[in-house]
Amino acid sequence: MKENIMLNSGKKEQKWQQWAAKALFFVGGFGAATWAPLVPLIKMRLQLSEDILGLLLLCVGIGSLFTMPFSGAASSKWGCRKVLTVAGIGYALVLILLTQANDLWLAALLILLLGALMGAVDVVVNVLAVIVERESGRRLMSGMHAFWSVGGFVGAGIFSLWLNLGLNHLQATLIAGGIIGGVLLVFYRHLLNNGGEQRQGSLLAFPRGIIVFIAMIAFVSFLTEGAVMDWSGVFLTEVKHFDMSMAGVGFTVFSAAMLIMRLTGDWAVTKLGSPAVTIGGACLAAGGFVLLIASPFEWMLYLGFFLIGIGSANMVPVFFSLMGRQKVMPVSQAVSAVSTFGYLGILMGPAVIGFVANGTSLYVSFGMLAVLVFSQAVIARYVYSKVL
Repeated sequence: MKENIMLNSGKKEQKWQQWAAKALFFVGGFGAATWAPLVPLIKMRLQLSEDILGLLLLCVGIGSLFTMPFSGAASSKWGCRKVLTVAGIGYALVLILLTQANDLWLAALLILLLGALMGAVDVVVNVLAVIVERESGRRLMSGMHAFWSVGGFVGAGIFSLWLNLGLNHLQATLIAGGIIGGVLLVFYRHLLNNGGEQRQGSLLAFPRGIIVFIAMIAFVSFLTEGAVMDWSGVFLTEVKHFDMSMAGVGFTVFSAAMLIMRLTGDWAVTKLGSPAVTIGGACLAAGGFVLLIASPFEWMLYLGFFLIGIGSANMVPVFFSLMGRQKVMPVSQAVSAVSTFGYLGILMGPAVIGFVANGTSLYVSFGMLAVLVFSQAVIARYVYSKVL
């Protein structure tokens, strides 16, 4: 009887740990969605030109790249619970402070700090997810990543609602910060207090062995997402001659497809297997880009963005999950290294697409993306041959 009670208690706590990890993914997406509406506020308040604003926004990436390589080591040393709690509270506070920034250098410093906290949360929540999934013995990673998207959708929608109801940016951000703090308060004790294995060596995480190939997959996945986010509107309006009011439809279809597939991704991986979902997904995404290039019909363009979203959705979750089964690097360092390379992809993607398009055309740029996405299938096949 006592053993059954202990077993049920352990299962209940494991469920709470899984929901706690999902809640922290939600915080990541919700925080990013809260930051987006503050950009035009900062531009207007500081009277910034587009080029200065661009340099200011680059601070987000610089800050993230500063902390990401070290975040895995931090989770190993202090545990996921402490790192995520401190970073999450700091995230909320910096967002609130940004609504009051009235000096360029102060804004730059705060945005650097925001990027650093974003990067730390993104890495450590993935370390947490890998450990929770491994301990559960079930596929959970795609569902975890879906909660980042849910947080983004909820954050964007509710922030706009608050502003439309007459709240100012400070009031709306205070409420958003309160929601982040509330989530942390509710789930704090259910966050795992460990952060993976600790080994002697450099604090800087750099991929090695099979992790190099997983980092390549992550780099292309994030590059693709960044390219679709920043260039799909230009492609539709300037190349396919859509009305400007329809500029966002491509990214909307892509995002919706990713969310749908991540919500069902764990089921798909369980039923079909990781190789079918990722290798098949890479081929679907490559086919989506071919449709964008070759399609003479509007509905086929929508289908192309949908296929890219469906095919790309589970590449990163599945390979993050796979890092829990490799022995080349400690999980915390492996996640840190792969996250850093992935973030490099999302930063570099839009610039690379623009550079290639300027010398040739967006058709050529999207064709290059099709080749890169298809290369994920080849790399994935090699990774499975070494890890599975």
